[in-house]
Amino acid sequence: MKILNVAHGGFYAWGAYTAAYFIGSASEMGFPDWFGFLIIAGSALAVGIVLGLLIERIVLRRLYDHEEILIVLATFGVFLILEDLILLIFGVNPYFAYQPMVALGSVEMGGIFRDVYSLTLFGVALLVAAGSWWMLTRTRWGKLITAVIHDREMALIVGINVRRLFVVTFCAGAVLGALGGAYIAPTVSVAPGFAVDVIVLSFAVVVIGGMGSIPGALIGALLVGLLRALAVHKLPELELFVIFLVMSAVLIVRPEGLFAPAKARKI
Repeated sequence: MKILNVAHGGFYAWGAYTAAYFIGSASEMGFPDWFGFLIIAGSALAVGIVLGLLIERIVLRRLYDHEEILIVLATFGVFLILEDLILLIFGVNPYFAYQPMVALGSVEMGGIFRDVYSLTLFGVALLVAAGSWWMLTRTRWGKLITAVIHDREMALIVGINVRRLFVVTFCAGAVLGALGGAYIAPTVSVAPGFAVDVIVLSFAVVVIGGMGSIPGALIGALLVGLLRALAVHKLPELELFVIFLVMSAVLIVRPEGLFAPAKARKI
């Protein structure tokens, strides 16, 4: 959609807080630990659809025809509002939603015990990446999105409901952002401000991979994740510097990103 949406950090945080809160409540009510997986899915859908609809209708709908920098500033303001709402609704104390992780237990790999739940993150990431790629490249909906991105006016002329397309697409992205937070909640302490680092890393992924490229997002995320893990292990004081160094190098060599899709030529 050509929207660099900083508010995705807010979706991530709200997904995590909503899942953690209801997982804890369900545990206190005597529900089994595996019930947390249903809460994670429900939290992602509820947060993504509700917040996605509200933000698209109230904020973004007025900005589609404006410059990208204005959209970035607007979505950053939305992110700050969402962060403050979290403090008002959930408070300042951290939440712990370990029950789903306990339900799956742990496994030994190479002499090291790993919780199975963290390993399932790989599977979820691959499913989301493959599903997003298939939807954008192999379905009628994906072709409509491509048409609108390249030429919105022509899409309107041929009868495409651009407004509905934008609403559904943005809400789908919001659901994925909330799913990331909800699924990571059992592995971390869900506390105020924990989504800020995710925004920085996500921005680096987009810059390295290229906007609008699912393979670029996948490879960019792997590159950022591996480099960050290597830096934490070898040079912890340069953890974020290494990521920004790679991002700067990519911007110098290929400003549009390594795997940015081809742009339509202007006639």
